Amino acid sequence: MADKLFTDKVKITIKSGDGGDGMNSFKSYKGKPACGPDGGDGGNGGNIYMLADSSVNDLLSFRYVGKYVAGNGERGGSNKCFGKFGEDVIIRVPVGTVVRDEQSGTVIADMFSDGEKKLIAEGGRGGKGNVRFTTSRRHAPNFAQKGEKTEPHTLILELKVIADVGIIGFPNVGKSTLLSKISAAKPKIANYHFTTLSPNLGVVKYYDNSFVAADIPGLIEGASDGAGLGHDFLRHIERTRMLLHVVDISGVEGRDPTEDFSKINRELENYSEVLAKRPQIIALNKCDISGADENIAAFVKKYGKKYKIYRISAVDGGGLEELVKGVFEKLSSLPPVQRVESDETFTYRKSGDLGFEIYLDDGVYVVVGALVDMLCRNVVLSDPDSMAYFQKILREKGVISRLVDMGAKEGDTVSIGEVEFDFIP
Repeated sequence: MADKLFTDKVKITIKSGDGGDGMNSFKSYKGKPACGPDGGDGGNGGNIYMLADSSVNDLLSFRYVGKYVAGNGERGGSNKCFGKFGEDVIIRVPVGTVVRDEQSGTVIADMFSDGEKKLIAEGGRGGKGNVRFTTSRRHAPNFAQKGEKTEPHTLILELKVIADVGIIGFPNVGKSTLLSKISAAKPKIANYHFTTLSPNLGVVKYYDNSFVAADIPGLIEGASDGAGLGHDFLRHIERTRMLLHVVDISGVEGRDPTEDFSKINRELENYSEVLAKRPQIIALNKCDISGADENIAAFVKKYGKKYKIYRISAVDGGGLEELVKGVFEKLSSLPPVQRVESDETFTYRKSGDLGFEIYLDDGVYVVVGALVDMLCRNVVLSDPDSMAYFQKILREKGVISRLVDMGAKEGDTVSIGEVEFDFIP
């Protein structure tokens, strides 16, 4: 049920736009059919951006649209006209969304602030038109460069609620009621377990200051192993600066309040050692119910030396003013909410490194790598000028010398992309 109402982790596929091909064309006038090259460059492919938007509450929409493709660049035109750039795609995500590369697990971005924008995937560069290959010796190049092709990538989007205080505790202990009393939040409240199916946030005012509190649902024994709803929502506590642990001290449901507190803390420790060390204060709720005094005494005896404990009645507001004051005083000594550490320079883009490797395959020297990709885009086999450019690059980049070092002799077969030729040192 929670999975249908609130989605905080999804997988999507993105692909930036391919670059447009350069144009191979020549000017022509009446009576002068070929007056020189005039092919323009192809347009760059569109980029993929991620944008943090506070109006987006969860990742549910990505369940229905899981693929995002930017526009391809258009081919260059004659008369030195550039091709149109591909249209960018902006993916709007909730504030607090962490973006990971599925294959490597690298954190690409933490969309931490409203309006924050991150370039995720760069579009392919447009190919050069034939006019760009003219030189003092080559006046009429009859080839143009193809645009760069891009690859699809799979991302994991994971929403981690950004809040100063995480309100935790067993179901039905009064977390939602407490949040509704100390803030303007309007969470669903009812007298049964798992009323709350998504984290609820509220801004708590304290004189001229304020802090954000989040009601974290679904924590029960075994939550860190997937029991109940806790496995889905434990990640949201990672953002908090401190925890407000609400305990039903009345014992009306037949549970031992001290055991409840201990069990929840064991789940935090099983999920994350860092989370287990997060500062906590305790709110003993339902203190107004008859018979709670004995439980209060036992709880304070066991945990009173280690934790700051407040006695409250969330329903009628008893003790809430003192609790809010205590929370704010604790927060004032803690560092602010931290971003998830990410590779801020990471962007899916074509590498400018024109490296290559050579290996011997059944008597054929096979050259592979980014240099080969570039040559395959640039070379027109039927054009002498293009082949001259091809041979020049092989010598300049050290392919010929590497072949010699590997023992290649005149007449041996060399394969580069779809091109095979007899080696001439």
